[in-house]
Amino acid sequence: MDLDLDGNSALVTASSSGLGFASAQALATAGANVMLCGRDEQRLEEAREKIAEAADGEIRATPTDITDPDDVTHLVAETVDAFGGLDHLVTSAGGPPSTTFLETDEQDWYQTYDLLVMSVVWTIEESREHLLDSDYGTITCITSRTVREVADGLLLSNSVRRSVSGLVKTISREFAPEIRANAVLPGTIETARIEELVEANVERGVYDDYEDGLAALADEIPMDRLGEPRELGDIVAVLSSPRSSFVTGVEVPIDGGLMRS
Repeated sequence: MDLDLDGNSALVTASSSGLGFASAQALATAGANVMLCGRDEQRLEEAREKIAEAADGEIRATPTDITDPDDVTHLVAETVDAFGGLDHLVTSAGGPPSTTFLETDEQDWYQTYDLLVMSVVWTIEESREHLLDSDYGTITCITSRTVREVADGLLLSNSVRRSVSGLVKTISREFAPEIRANAVLPGTIETARIEELVEANVERGVYDDYEDGLAALADEIPMDRLGEPRELGDIVAVLSSPRSSFVTGVEVPIDGGLMRS
């Protein structure tokens, strides 16, 4: 399907790896110009080079700490300067550590809120006027299935990510009809984040070893496997495209049928 994204400009946060990278890759191969960002400059440049190999549009990268509002301001300005505007914003962020209530201190809560919520707020604040100038303005937030169903050992993600769900639904009404806003809810997708969570559960004694952990996760999924990052990235690209022009304010689970809600 032609997503009609040729020549559009997109900004994808936390896109040097994982689901942000997969989303940027999907947008780029659909013809969009894409700005990547991340904190590790070497990994960011490697991501840019890899995406550029198969991209029709222009791929740029700007080192950014999305928990720093000044960095976010600079990132959006660099994107607009590079591409002459901004049509699509995709927000992503690395997950907080696996933890329980008794293992979590007050600073963990504040840091997680900045990472998962305020980074989205700051990026939307800086991007909104540019998205309004676009004929296609879209916002897609990558959150987690934990906004609907809690996962054991993920106290911070379970608690804090729900703020983004409320934000997306609210702005989908406030910004309509000029800007569409949606969210995607990844389930168990094979990324470095899942690797970290499995290893943490191995240390806790939940699984015997890493392979046992992956097998146990797959057993819970009706599709009988973990998801691939690009399977989420492709949905992000569709939600950003005119093919989804009547879709706003929704949360799309990409979980192989894992959620029961």
